[in-house]
This record gives sequence, C-alpha cells and structure tokens, in this order.
Amino acid sequence: MNIRPVRLREANSFVELFHRHHKPVRGHLFSVGVEVAGSLVGVVIVGRPLSRHLDDGRTCEVLRCCTDGTKNACSKLYSAAWKAAKAMGYQNCVTYTQEGEPGISLRASGFTSSAKRKARHWDTPTRRRNKNDLPKTRTRWEIRSYD
Repeated sequence: MNIRPVRLREANSFVELFHRHHKPVRGHLFSVGVEVAGSLVGVVIVGRPLSRHLDDGRTCEVLRCCTDGTKNACSKLYSAAWKAAKAMGYQNCVTYTQEGEPGISLRASGFTSSAKRKARHWDTPTRRRNKNDLPKTRTRWEIRSYD
C-alpha cells in the first residue's frame, strides 16, 4: 500500500462511488489517497472543523474517509492524514463516526473517543436542510500532538 496526494476532485469522485452515507465535500485543506498496485483504493479528505467551537486554527477535521473495502486502508489513511496535519502545524485532529460504527481503524491510528454528540437535525430557518434525513448519534474521535 502506497500513500499519495490526491486532488479534491479525485477524492470527491471516489467518495461519490464508494461512501455509504456521505456526499462529496465542497472544500478541504488537503486530501490523501492510498493505492495498491497503482490503483486508488481509498481517500481521506481533511478540512477545517465543521464546529465553529473547534475551529481554533490548530485543529483540523477528517471530513471523509472512504475505501473500496481494502483491508487496513482506513487505518493507513487516518495515520497518513494525522502525520501530514502535524507536519503542517496542526495540534489536534477530530473526526466523527455514526452510531453503530465501531471506530476500529481510528483506534488503530491512535485516535481516542472524546465525546458523544446527540442526534439533531441540521435544518434551521436560515439554512434549510431535508427534514426526511434522520440524524444519528455520533461519536467524536480525537488525536493530539503533545510536542
């Protein structure tokens, strides 16, 4: 398995093909891919935290991690994303899993469970969303640099 940079357009195309429940993202800080025998088998997209309370300039968020099912690809991507983020000066990285997702790849990459977030609708009067999309409880995962 080899790590390589990927452009957002390529990462989003991969997410559109393989992600179970999320759509492509609009922007990012950087994206990383993992390939086997020259073929892309997974991507991770890292951006600013979606929560304004976490957006301190030193925290990034894994917005999408998506593979075609290749064994250990998720762990490799999470590790590569954190290594790249640390090299850029980030001190903290967060991501979320939905209820029922065990987070095994996150644990293997050094992330720890840090909070449970209650299910809530994203629909607000100033920002309309589809009310038919049922929200799920999420777990926030975090990894920190203690340098």
